[in-house]
Amino acid sequence: MTGDPGVIAEFWNQARGALIDAPEEIPEAWAFGATVAHADELLALVRDGIKTGTASSIWDYEHTGDPLPEVGEYSIILDGEGAPQVIIRTTMLDVVPFNEVGEEHAHSEGEDDRTLASWRRIHEWYWTNHSESPRGFAPDMPVLCERFELVFPRA
Repeated sequence: MTGDPGVIAEFWNQARGALIDAPEEIPEAWAFGATVAHADELLALVRDGIKTGTASSIWDYEHTGDPLPEVGEYSIILDGEGAPQVIIRTTMLDVVPFNEVGEEHAHSEGEDDRTLASWRRIHEWYWTNHSESPRGFAPDMPVLCERFELVFPRA
């Protein structure tokens, strides 16, 4: 899901007035999930303050060549239709094998019943079916666990 660059730029410029240290450069804009419905579902969890974490496959980053996020970095989160909705700021990053992701991180992602068992089931399915890397899923694959805070609009 990609958004209209002009709409994203306008959204960022409006938000910058509410963000003390926001750079002029427009941050990356992206949506959670792999489908329109999933993106909207996860966005709602962010808006409600339930979702404060996400996980990404390091193999996907290696395959696409996209840069890894950095602590302090802003991201514009899009809805399933590609419209900018909120801005988050990365507060913590940790790379761990899939089978070593902990309960606390699973809970921070806010999905299903928020347990580690549920997190593992959901993410194994996701990376098996939607990974950008041909490597897909493996129990010991490197996972980037990211924590973030909602900064605009504030909850």
